[in-house]
Order: sequence, then C-alpha cells, then structure tokens
Amino acid sequence: MGVVAADTFRPGAVAQLKTLAEKTGVEIYSDEKEKNSVKIAVAGKKKFEGTKNLIIIDTAGRHKEEKGLLQEMKEVVGGVKPDATLLVIDGTIGQQCYSQAEAFHRAAPVGGIIVTKLDGSARGGGALAASAATGAKVFFIGTGERIDDLEEFVPTRFVGRLLGMGDLKALMDEIKDAEVEVDEKRVQRMMSGKLTMDDLMYQFDQMKKFGSLKKVLEHIPGFSGAVDAKELDKAEDRVKVYRSIIQSMTGDEKADPDTINSSRLKRIARGSGRSEKDVRELLSRYKQMKSLVKTSKGREMRQMLRRMGDQ
Repeated sequence: MGVVAADTFRPGAVAQLKTLAEKTGVEIYSDEKEKNSVKIAVAGKKKFEGTKNLIIIDTAGRHKEEKGLLQEMKEVVGGVKPDATLLVIDGTIGQQCYSQAEAFHRAAPVGGIIVTKLDGSARGGGALAASAATGAKVFFIGTGERIDDLEEFVPTRFVGRLLGMGDLKALMDEIKDAEVEVDEKRVQRMMSGKLTMDDLMYQFDQMKKFGSLKKVLEHIPGFSGAVDAKELDKAEDRVKVYRSIIQSMTGDEKADPDTINSSRLKRIARGSGRSEKDVRELLSRYKQMKSLVKTSKGREMRQMLRRMGDQ
C-alpha cells in the first residue's frame, strides 16, 4: 500500500501523515515544496502505480461554502480517476453532515463514508444523514486517535450506540481479541472470599488489555454515554496508583493485607512514591471489594466469567 500526502492546506498535515505511515510501515509520497494538490496527487499515483495494490490519496478537508476547494476536489478526481472517493465526516457536527456530504457529492461522487470522533458524546446520527445525502455506504467509524480505533461499520452495533443501548456483541469480540484470560481456580478462590492483592493486580492486568474503561462501558446497555469521561479518566489514574503500591508490597503483605501496620504502610508509601493516604485508600478499597465478593452470588459471577471466556 502507498499513501499520497496531498493536503497542502492544514498545517502539519504532511508531518502527521508521515508519523502515521512510519508506525504502520506504509510507504508515503510527499512534496512539501509543491502547493498544488492536484499535481501532488497525480505524481503520487504515478510513483506507486504498478508497484502497490492500494493507493490512498489524502486530501484537505472540504466545507460546503469553500467553492475553491470543492473545485480542486473535482480536479483531483479528474486527474487521478480513483476507483472510490471516500468522504471522512466529523461525527460531532450532527445534522450538518447532510448538507456537507451533499455539497461534496456534487463535486466528487462519494463511494463510501468514514465517520470519526465517535469516542465522546457524539452519537454519530449525522452518519446516517451523510449516507442519505450521497447514497453511499458507511465503511468505517473512528472511536479514538489510534489506528486500531478505526472499526468496520456494522449497522446493528451503530444503532445500539446511537440509542444508548450499548453493544454486548462488540464487547464479547473485544474480550476475545484482547485475549482476556479467565482463571477458573482464581475466580473460585476469590468468590469464596479469599481475595489477595495479587488477585487485584491480576484484574488490573486483564483490564489493561482493553485499553480503557470508557471503551468497555460504551458497549454495556445503560452505561453507553451515561458515565462522565472525566470520571473514567480519574478511575484509570487511580488504578495506576494502586498498581505501583501493590508492587511495593512484600509477598506476605500481598497475601494478607491485614498484616500491614502503620510502619509497613509508611514503608510501602515511600517505596511506591505514593502518599500514605493513597495506601490507606487502596487498603480500604480492598476490604470493600472483599466484603462485596463474599456477599455476592458467586455461582452467577463464575458462570458469567466462564461464558465470557468461551466466546
């Protein structure tokens, strides 16, 4: 695959694309001295043609009021004659997507749509408007800044998110992709009330495979869009604090945190670079969790975790 950097308008666009291409091992063509996007697009296509089975030409964003840029888009399409023209729509602009997509479609017939910025409060309903305006299918949606945050558009999942209903199938897929382990013996021991700090660390490690709590919660019915992103960020920051504290404990202290007295607490705080207040907070959370596990329906929890592991 080859990528052509034909965005001559946005500052830093070429540098950003080069960084992305380097991370993915994709060859890129750019000419920062040339300011004519059409010439760059044509030259880039010529460079890769015959050696690459896929060529992506990245152009500047277009607005329906920018007649000059829309005209340029016509010239780019006329110059390279692409197999498909993809319209990338910002998921946060809502119903403006319709008029934006319609204007773009008149300049360069749209063959597919990509909707970005669906990682916040944006539901992405504008994606449906863009599709209606152009008659094109939505190919992908972007839920973050990373490459693996670009996912194939699945209508049933999208509608679930749109209505705040979550997407349990997507969650199961993520569990499978993340290779989250379900240690049956550990779960049985935990459900009997024998919870250790090593068990907490194990849970933290499993959670880390998902990337973020926000990504997990957006798939769960009732939680999608209902939890403040700032609160989730705080929770993830606390997990980092707890991990460093647990790593500063001895094996005996991890196995039986009740043995941690004031002098041990001070030593753990110094060793982890955290405050004594942080250590007390972790010990309090541990006791709360241990009590909760004892009073919970262990059999139902084990069955749920087993089902998750079998997906």
